[in-house]
Amino acid sequence: MTYNLIEAVVAITAGVIAGSVALVGFGLDSVVEVSSGLIILWQFRHKMPETREKQALRLMTFSFFALAAYVTFESVRALLGDSEPDVSPVGIGLAAASLVIMPFLSWAQRRTGRALGSNAVVADSTQTLLCTYLSGVLLVGLLLNATLGWSLADPIAGLIIAAVAVKEGREAWRGEACGCAPASAGPASETDGCGCGDGCTDACC
Repeated sequence: MTYNLIEAVVAITAGVIAGSVALVGFGLDSVVEVSSGLIILWQFRHKMPETREKQALRLMTFSFFALAAYVTFESVRALLGDSEPDVSPVGIGLAAASLVIMPFLSWAQRRTGRALGSNAVVADSTQTLLCTYLSGVLLVGLLLNATLGWSLADPIAGLIIAAVAVKEGREAWRGEACGCAPASAGPASETDGCGCGDGCTDACC
């Protein structure tokens, strides 16, 4: 959460200065990740956190959709307008750093989520993994703008970020129906490491 908070502040500030929709969208995604961490803390401060699983997943879903709506609006406006984003060395450095750091954080979160048998924690790890993909998209867009002057690469990168956010939001919403249980819930031959049945298709399974 601390890293994502720093990432959000740096990305949004750099994005506003450079006029980069993709950078601002990336920073807002970091805000979503911080909010996801807060949702997980809220869930597990309860004596029976599994009773808050459904609410936690829905809150994450809404945050994903809100991010997608904002970034789509700003990207379309940038495509239809005549303004061009400036080169952002800070944004390039931030995207490169996140591309290296985020996979390790996501792996640790997913391992914890499976151990707890919690779809919400696994969804949180998926958000972190999403940040890795978005870092790559952002980095490519910023580099194309910086080296080749392809200003349209920035709003296009923003639209990709929005599309991935919608996808992850839908998956988080579907995850509430699985009822993932701890690994001890069934024989190893019938369940995976999370305790989900063979028919389960959500992020946890």
